[in-house]
Amino acid sequence: MTSDTPRSAGLSHWPPAIRLVVSLGLLGYFAAVIVPPLAGPPPASELAVAALQPLRPLVGGLFLGHGYRFFAPDPGPGHSIQWTMQLADGSALTGSIPDRDADWPRLLYHRRFMISEKIAAVVPPPDAPEEVRQRSRGDWQPLVKDVAGQLLSRYGGSQVTLQMTEHYLPAPEEVLRAEQGGDVITPLGTYALAGANTP
Repeated sequence: MTSDTPRSAGLSHWPPAIRLVVSLGLLGYFAAVIVPPLAGPPPASELAVAALQPLRPLVGGLFLGHGYRFFAPDPGPGHSIQWTMQLADGSALTGSIPDRDADWPRLLYHRRFMISEKIAAVVPPPDAPEEVRQRSRGDWQPLVKDVAGQLLSRYGGSQVTLQMTEHYLPAPEEVLRAEQGGDVITPLGTYALAGANTP
């Protein structure tokens, strides 16, 4: 009578080449799960970013590139989109995406917060070189136009002006010293349902 259990006996019948392929496949999958959060939005180590490059096809194919670090202890600054709308009667309406008071239930607030964060990920800062700002416009402007169109349709406005605010996130030392920093404002343009002005 052999001392091997049926499971260990079955594994021992796998040829070494198949065991190697399965082991490499599992290691590749585990790497594709672990590396994207480490190489997520800044601050990220250069080693993690370099390790992600060969895994990009697998990470993209399995949709594993989630921003887990968004909720980590060091999430980075938050973003919101402020808007001012001209209504047909000449009055103005203002709002924010997300809106802590109006976006209820909380899941709706979270989803709208993801909109502002998605746009913030592709809009360069105001002090970026003009060449960078021009090149990136094709990435962010369609998203902003969609947001503007939704706002205009919802509130019946004639035009809406949007700007993105990067909310200042103080370092622990600044909190202890009660120092205040300033938010960074990036204009996103003025839009109307019939067309959009160049921001």
